[in-house]
Amino acid sequence: MLLPEVVAARDQTPGAPLIAHVIYRLDMGGLENGLVNLINQTPAQRYRHAIICLTGYSEFRQRLQRSDVPVYALHKPEGNSVWTHVKLWRLLRQMRPDIVHTRNLAALEGALPAVLAGVPARVHGEHGRDVSDLDGSSRKYQLVRRALKPFVTHYIAVSRDLECYLQQKIAVAPQRVTQIYNGVDAVKFHPAREPREGLPASGFGGAGQFVIGTVGRMQEVKDQLTLARAFVLLMRQMPGAAQRLRLVMIGDGPLRAQVEAELAAAGVAQYAWLPGGRDDVAAIMRGFDLFVLPSLAEGISNTILEAMASGLPVVATDVGGNKELLQPGATGTLVAAADAQAMALAIRAYAEDPGSCARHGAHARRVIEREFSMDAMVNAYLAVYDNVLASRKLRPGSHRNTVA
Repeated sequence: MLLPEVVAARDQTPGAPLIAHVIYRLDMGGLENGLVNLINQTPAQRYRHAIICLTGYSEFRQRLQRSDVPVYALHKPEGNSVWTHVKLWRLLRQMRPDIVHTRNLAALEGALPAVLAGVPARVHGEHGRDVSDLDGSSRKYQLVRRALKPFVTHYIAVSRDLECYLQQKIAVAPQRVTQIYNGVDAVKFHPAREPREGLPASGFGGAGQFVIGTVGRMQEVKDQLTLARAFVLLMRQMPGAAQRLRLVMIGDGPLRAQVEAELAAAGVAQYAWLPGGRDDVAAIMRGFDLFVLPSLAEGISNTILEAMASGLPVVATDVGGNKELLQPGATGTLVAAADAQAMALAIRAYAEDPGSCARHGAHARRVIEREFSMDAMVNAYLAVYDNVLASRKLRPGSHRNTVA
């Protein structure tokens, strides 16, 4: 019998329906952050939750605020693994959840073991694209999604872009797709008071400095290299840049060493702070003047939403759902992906116009308060869960289940 690596299910609400969330890995990232926010904000009497990681998890799991959520790790090896599917099937047979909710292509295959285990409803979420399929044009991935489509009860897309992809490329009927934007914790992420808050790094965030910041996993699809190259261009082209400009990159991953080498080779490493992953991102954002997202692909970026909630203007690449979040000329600027010169020009425009920075940041905060609340996101997800149970003629909580 498989046992959870984190045993925390003894306080679950009896009778509440159980959702088993299947993801590739529970670690720092937008998808994972959205999942944790959803679980933390769901009333305990409405739904119980369990997280099944096909590979494993990091200390990120400690962000779960509910004490009744077990986290399982199946330790899937690289490549295809039939044995992992068998382990997932056995675990689902043991748990007997009402709903299995898979997320992104890496976990989509979990819908088949869920069917074989007798799970009444299967929800699948599309949260973004990988560097191997930036525009969703891969025929291989389209065929995989089409092959598994009969095993999915309902789809959730975090952007209109991904909703269109599911309908047009995967031929999912419109009534089987719900588009739900991520929500942001607008209490935790809030604008800095005057003066701007300091940063926990000597020489960063002082009076007269303009702090350019980004947050995210440092991997190829996030393309922090382009931001580093834009910063190098600014340091060479903008008068007084050494005194004024500072770059902060929060996050860790395989691209970090390459970014550090790029900055060092250009002789500007002392003007950049790359501390790796941090648990105080909300406070650090209040030390930024401008947020930049250089990604090659995105679903809906949690970090853009967090930056907007923090009262920051945003420069982002014109990919995925970014254009659905930003209002160019009002809350930020969109630039072409992988174009360091265009990014440098957009950053410089804000650095040289503090009034525009303040206006766009204040408007961004108002947009968050009006359109991207955490409550709106949670209620939309709960409505999907309620509806898929109703479509299977199940009263919430009627499917007998347990967690170990």
